[in-house]
Order: sequence, then C-alpha cells, then structure tokens
Amino acid sequence: MAATPEKPATATPRRKAGRHRGEGQWAVGHFTPLNGNEQFKKDDDGLNVRTRIETIYSKAGFDSIDPNDLRGRMRWWGLYTQRKPGIDGGKTAILEPEELDDEYFMLRVRIDGGRLTTEQLRVIGEISEEFARGTADITDRQNVQYHWIRIEDVPEIWNRLEAVGLSTTEACGDTPRVILGSPVAGIAEDEIIDGTPAIDEIQRRIIGNKDFSNLPRKFKSAISGSPLLDVAHEINDIAFVGVNHPEHGPGFDLWVGGGLSTNPKLGVRLGAWVPLDEVPDVYEGVISIFRDYGYRRLRTRARLKFLVADWGAARFRQVLEDEYLKRQLVDGPAPEQPVQQWRDHVGVHRQQDGRYYVGFAPRVGRVDGTTLTKIAELAERHGSGRLRTTAEQKMLVLDVTEPQVESLVAGLEALDLRVNPSPFRRGTMACTGIEFCKLAIVDTKARGASLIDELERRIPDFDVPITININGCPNACARIQVADIGLKGQLVLDDDGNQVEGFQVHLGGALGLEAGFGRKVRGLKVTSAELPDYVERVLNRFQEEREDGERFATWAARASEEALS
Repeated sequence: MAATPEKPATATPRRKAGRHRGEGQWAVGHFTPLNGNEQFKKDDDGLNVRTRIETIYSKAGFDSIDPNDLRGRMRWWGLYTQRKPGIDGGKTAILEPEELDDEYFMLRVRIDGGRLTTEQLRVIGEISEEFARGTADITDRQNVQYHWIRIEDVPEIWNRLEAVGLSTTEACGDTPRVILGSPVAGIAEDEIIDGTPAIDEIQRRIIGNKDFSNLPRKFKSAISGSPLLDVAHEINDIAFVGVNHPEHGPGFDLWVGGGLSTNPKLGVRLGAWVPLDEVPDVYEGVISIFRDYGYRRLRTRARLKFLVADWGAARFRQVLEDEYLKRQLVDGPAPEQPVQQWRDHVGVHRQQDGRYYVGFAPRVGRVDGTTLTKIAELAERHGSGRLRTTAEQKMLVLDVTEPQVESLVAGLEALDLRVNPSPFRRGTMACTGIEFCKLAIVDTKARGASLIDELERRIPDFDVPITININGCPNACARIQVADIGLKGQLVLDDDGNQVEGFQVHLGGALGLEAGFGRKVRGLKVTSAELPDYVERVLNRFQEEREDGERFATWAARASEEALS
C-alpha cells in the first residue's frame, strides 16, 4: 500500500516560494544523499549493524568500531556513546564528537505501551547491576535507559532481554521509535477504548522492517484511549486519541506533526475518526508519507512537523487518503478536555475488574537495578505480575486486590517510591543531563532531585498540581516548553560575572488542558545555585495572586513580568 523508493508516489506537494529546490524527498525523485547521515544510511541499513556488533566489535573492542557505525547505525539498536567524564558544558558545542565520546554506551530498552511483567523487570534490574553499574532511568517515553555499557557485553545483554520478550530494536536512530500507550490500557474504569491490539500489530508490521528503517529522522508515536490524554499526544509525530463517534462509537482521533526541540510545534488534527482495527493501516500510511515526502536535506528540518506545517492538515489528509490508504477516512470529533491536570496515574485507583492499580513516583525517573528488582518482587507478591511505565517517568503496579493495597504502598514507600508524593516530587521531570549526554550543557537529574527536597522543605503546604521540567540543552527531551515551569539548561553569568550553569525559564506551558507553549520573560535566566530561590519565589507569588481554582499556566499567562521574575 505504501510508496517505496523504487516506485515513489507521483503527486508533488506544494513548495514554498524561494525554498531550495531539492529537499531530498524520495517521492519527487531526490534520491541523492544531501548530507552525511543520508549517505551512511544509503551505504548500509542501520539494522545491519547488529551482525558487526556481535561478530566483530564485541570481540575486538571499542577501537574496532567504524565511525559511521559508532555515531550512526548503532543507534538503530538503542546504543549511543555517552559523554566522557569531566568535560564541562562550555565545551559541548566546541569539541569534536570523538573528543566527547566515552568508551561506554547508553543503551535504551524500548517498552512499547509501557507494558512490563515482573519477570521482565527483574531481568532489567539484573542487567543494570551486572553490566551498567546499577544505572537504570525511567524515561518520559516509557523506556528504561542504561549507562556504562561496554560493547563487549552488548550481545549478552540482548540475549537476556530477548529471552523475556524485550528489545532495543530501533529504540534510537532515524526509525519508528517506541509507541507510547496508556499505562492503564485495558484496566481503567473510565477508558474509552483499549489501543493495545493496535500497538501489537504496529510492532509486528513496522519495527525491524527495512521498509521503514530509513526515515528522514526519528518518528514518535502515541496511542491512548484514556480520557486523561495521558501520552502527550500533542507532541508526537503521530498520535491516536480515544474518542466516541456519535454514529460509529469508540475509536481514535488522528493527530500528526507534533514535536518540540528548538522549533516546537503542536500536532494538528486531521479531523479523521479511525476504528481500532484500521489504526495499523493509518499508522503505516502516515509513516510512509514521512519516509517518501519527508525533508532529507537539512537535519534541522527533517522531522514530520515541518512537512505538516508546509502542507497543512487538509493537504496531508488528502495525500494519506489518495496515495496510501486508497480510501476516504471518516470525519470525527475532537477529544474532550481532560477533567484533571495530573495525567500520570499516580496513587491508588480502582480498575474495571474491581482490583486496583497503584502508581508511584521515583525522583525524576532515577532508579537503579536493585530497586527495580525489589519493585518486581513487590509486584509479584501483591499483584498479578503486571507493571506499566508512564510518559511522566512514573511506574504502576497492576491488579492489586484491596487487602493487598496497604502492604504494597508500605513496601514502595520504604524504597522511597512515593504513592502519595508532594506536587514537587510528582511534577518534576529531568532529562539525562551532562552526567552522560554529549549534547547537555548542565546537570539535570541531581539538580532536579535537590530542587524537590528544597521545595518540600520550603513550601510544605503547596498542594496545587505543578510541572517543573528540567532539560540539559535546548533539545527539549524533558518537554520544557509545555511545562508550568520549564528550565532550559545553558551557561549564564552569576552576580560576579562568572560563567556558571543555569537555565532559561519558560512559564505556563501545558498539554491536555489548553495545550500551548510557555512564556519567556525577556532576560529571565537563573543560575543553578539560584534555582530553588527563584522557583519558591514564583510559586509564592502564584499563590498570592491566584484566583479561585486557577491553574499555574493560566496565571502565568496573565501575570506581570515582575511577578514572574
């Protein structure tokens, strides 16, 4: 059904006046690679690097790795080199890649839909302890990331993960990344529709399929039938959002073209209602449009959001229907606004079957192998052996009977995993930061953890939902533009004129409830040392000026620059 590089679709999209003639779009005959990334992908599919890792690199060691594999194709199997210790943020954009590379890797385990069994979590924990110096971060895309991985150990890690049904396939790279899914799919009392069958079918068709392993850049996906809109659908390349059609019943509203980074765009509705059994076909059609029409000349414009912005929703839907699906989609309604701001499922909640799920919050997604193994033991003892990760760096234990709830909560709290966390513990997210990331400029994980402690001590009675997202660079992996308080890492000057770690501040962003990007106050930057003072000050002003029931984002939009400074 989809166009291929050998037989591209024939329709030509509108081209903006004055734009460079060749954008590297396959569908209009531009197959010549226009940058180094496109060249190495043409030279050899990224999926093929696994054989070299297993037969050459894991035996001969780090120095044997071809540079195009090291900083390119190995991402197709979830591997990035991590940052060499001791390199400060001021050198991030100055040093060459080989100067930043450590001889260790980050390895990302993809967890589609956030679904885990206790057996799988135990294996993840054991790998962390044996091969990753105890590291294991829960990401805001429902994955788990290791650090300190040696290339020599990768084949054994793959063997152990795959033995329990887990994978690192296309966890990174110019590929279809992990498919976000509602953490309460199939169990929530208020669920509109369970998207799990669609996630499974998309995995079967698309992941590891060489028809889709050379995309212009990464492709992020989300499917959720929860009325809480719990998968950040507005900032994915494609998202299916649960809705009830007045004539056809439960299905999904189709969104395309969302993404953040340095040029943020919210996804747009195509106005189409998609039944559950057609979701995989529509997904395949959209990803095929991206593959065939996506811009491949400049990496900075190689995301689907730029194509959608140029074409518009109507043109995109027309191409999808006419060239890929070969049929018309059904018009459908938009999703309703969620009734609450928290979308992370933290706390104790009743399931459809009368049992309970228990959601808990680590600190900024940071856990370790020993803790994960203990979580698996608790879940096995108190539930059915099912767990879920969330798109907010949280985790859930499913299928807990009422008599077991209290004991499970006590066990989690003993591990410093809060079931009833403060708004600061619950609402603070952080990316990997300078500790391991080669793009980062500042520290994030430790900074976020200490900020939580400070705010809990200073404002113990604060009880309003608040999101504080901390990013180590401008790339917005931690969604700074859509947080109540978004903190973009950069070097700033302190009072003595010294260049130190700090943040540019974004205020009043949101997803779900009146989605939009945060406001930037001219010149508003804070040093890392000043961060607790600043956040305390702005939250106190919010409480002083807040109208009855007003959200922080709403207040920030109307507040004076003085109040926000």
